[in-house]
Amino acid sequence: MSTFPERIIQIKNEKKLMQKDIATGIGVHIRTYQYYEKGQKKPTLSVLIALADYFDVSLDYLVGRSDDPQRH
Repeated sequence: MSTFPERIIQIKNEKKLMQKDIATGIGVHIRTYQYYEKGQKKPTLSVLIALADYFDVSLDYLVGRSDDPQRH
């Protein structure tokens, strides 16, 4: 299964999103989001929820615990 940084990069690329747009959409600075992609910082629970909502995927999928992106 994928790691969190791999998963957010994968989703970003599949949806053709830009880092700055994701960062703005979840309410963090772009540098903070870049740290998440590089695995240099771990997001708080509220940021994880915001990312899952922004990408429209489940938390388990986002953090690599499931390969099913659907929310149940």
